Amino acid sequence: MQPPQNAYYNGQPQQPQYNNGYNAPYQPPQGPPPPNAGPKNDVNVSYGGPPPTYDEAFAIQKPKWNDLWAGILFLATCAGFVVVSALSIQGYSATGRTNSGGLNGQLNNFSLTTHTIWLFAWVLITAIVLSYLYMLLARMFTKQFIWITGILNIVFGLGTAIYMLYRKYYSGGIVFLIFSLFLIFAFYTWIPRIPFSVVMLQTAIDVAKKHGHVYLVSAVGGLLATLFAAYYSVTLVSVYVKYEPSPNNPACRQGAGGCGQGKVIGLIVFITFAAYWISEWLKNTIHVTISGVYGSWYFNSKNYPTKVTRGALKRALTYSFGSISLGSLVVAIINCLRQLCSIGRQSAAAEGDIIATIVWCIIGCLVGILDWAVQFLNRYAFSHIALYGKAYIPAAKDTWTMIKDRGIDALINECLIGPVLGMGATFVAYACALLAYVYMVFTDPVYNRSGGYTPVVVAFAFLIGLQICNVFTTPLSSGIDTIFVASAWDPEVMMRDHPDLYHRMVQVYPHVQQAIHA
Repeated sequence: MQPPQNAYYNGQPQQPQYNNGYNAPYQPPQGPPPPNAGPKNDVNVSYGGPPPTYDEAFAIQKPKWNDLWAGILFLATCAGFVVVSALSIQGYSATGRTNSGGLNGQLNNFSLTTHTIWLFAWVLITAIVLSYLYMLLARMFTKQFIWITGILNIVFGLGTAIYMLYRKYYSGGIVFLIFSLFLIFAFYTWIPRIPFSVVMLQTAIDVAKKHGHVYLVSAVGGLLATLFAAYYSVTLVSVYVKYEPSPNNPACRQGAGGCGQGKVIGLIVFITFAAYWISEWLKNTIHVTISGVYGSWYFNSKNYPTKVTRGALKRALTYSFGSISLGSLVVAIINCLRQLCSIGRQSAAAEGDIIATIVWCIIGCLVGILDWAVQFLNRYAFSHIALYGKAYIPAAKDTWTMIKDRGIDALINECLIGPVLGMGATFVAYACALLAYVYMVFTDPVYNRSGGYTPVVVAFAFLIGLQICNVFTTPLSSGIDTIFVASAWDPEVMMRDHPDLYHRMVQVYPHVQQAIHA
């Protein structure tokens, strides 16, 4: 039997060349080796023998711990976060009487208090409930899911903006209004691409129902993200209580270190950066684990491997731990800059400084574009890492070259699931931010009589909601990303082992026939 044109046969690489209109031949990277069990009637599939394990189906030729330095740095950052948290919580607990009591009877009138912890507790409950319902919505109303997401985002964003403007909180109201108008324009331009996106989402959900432990991973990951967000919230409040300079702050005389505005800013920046890195690492670890499930389905649908979820998770926590840490570090730095831009913009608007507000908006937009580009590359690089255990930078380079040269970028651009899930996470973040704002307005804590802490609390509530929902929805986006990358590695498998999916894709988007080369 002749091997397929663009695959590896019996473990030996074939050497076809593709031009695909890019004026440069392209050698595709090595595909997953065929399982050892059973007769090899075709590439990546075995018939008649017992199913292979995940490690056998996607064997690493020379296993090694890639990007180890990034993994060590990540663990050191986690340790630093724990130390800062412990010192801050000790100072908070030692002065508990100052921060407790009724809202207007609290002695603390200079920083965040126990009131803020209760506020963040409600934010966490809101985030986890809405994220779970959003995933349930995707499973129950798959065809209508994209429309529901767009409409919910637009209506809720406009409602939040109008309410904040009505309350004369102009900085927050204007920001939400701009976001909502952008969403209206974006969703209008997306309408022709909805049918193709629905096909891909239905495929991801069908695979999740039949293979692996996709929804279990989503639920456990969401719970871990919520627990960490709770830990971060307590630490955030404790840093303000322990180090905010004030003659009325007894915590300045408790434990290690004194108070100072520079110390507060530095520690808040550090714990926020660490929180972004940890939450991104969690999200990407889930992504790599789920990519193993969908990669196994794509390449080995005729003889699905065993122990896929645990095998992919084991690889993510061992050989690929450093690579995931490195990719998450890049995103964490960018997201931390975005958070600082958000706080700076809201603070400038609250002070009535229009020029500074515009400058912060422009910087925030530029950082947002950079974040989108890095996130786009990371999604597909991590799918490559899941199946091949490569280091982060080589995986990112190989995957990007492959996607461009094989024309799969056209399919990626046509699919809306990534942006739609991002809109869903934004909706949850909107809800959390609005809850935080309403809570601050109606409880009117003594420490916020001037309104100076409102931008900080609202921004961090938005961050918590966004990150928790992103973790919940990662498995769905990971599945679709892996299908696209696997199609670029070996499009022959798509047409041979998944003809129904291929024909459905062609029906709603005929360009698939040019984007996926047989």
